[in-house]
Amino acid sequence: MPEAGRASGPVDAAAGLTPQESQIVRLAAEGLSNKDIAARLFLSPRTVGYHLYKAYPKLGVVSRGELAGMF
Repeated sequence: MPEAGRASGPVDAAAGLTPQESQIVRLAAEGLSNKDIAARLFLSPRTVGYHLYKAYPKLGVVSRGELAGMF
């Protein structure tokens, strides 16, 4: 699990992800649901979905399944 103060990886930096997007994308890549990610980061599941929606084009993916292979 990524830590709050940890630097972003090369994939995150190259894609131009925000720190919040990076954290959410990494948790989604681990297989967590939006609800689980939201509970872990103290966000709403809808906010998690929004961040994933914004991050997918930056990463060049169209589905959650493609995230696992990136990290």
